[in-house]
Amino acid sequence: MTPRWLFTLVLAIAGWLLLRHPAGAVLGGLLGYAIDRGYFRFGRRTPVEDDDPFAVLGVSPLAEDIEIERAYRRLMGQFHPDRLAGAAPELREQAEARASEINAAYDRIRALRK
Repeated sequence: MTPRWLFTLVLAIAGWLLLRHPAGAVLGGLLGYAIDRGYFRFGRRTPVEDDDPFAVLGVSPLAEDIEIERAYRRLMGQFHPDRLAGAAPELREQAEARASEINAAYDRIRALRK
């Protein structure tokens, strides 16, 4: 697994070399950051990510327990169905599905870490 900052560094250097200006490094760095964060993934997650509980929570398998706990709490704060009490029924169903997926991933990680 490559480090999260690798695309940022490589594209910053490539931008500097291609444009021969510091602004090229900034643009390349921003593009690399966007690739690292997954902004260019369209559509549904891949089956490999569906099986990976770490990908569901958006953390690395090498993440500390406190980081996993923070990611879980952040995601549950966003997708908890009680927060969408007055929303459309479709949106509430999507939130319930996502919350159950997050709970299952968190439980799998806790079971793996025991």
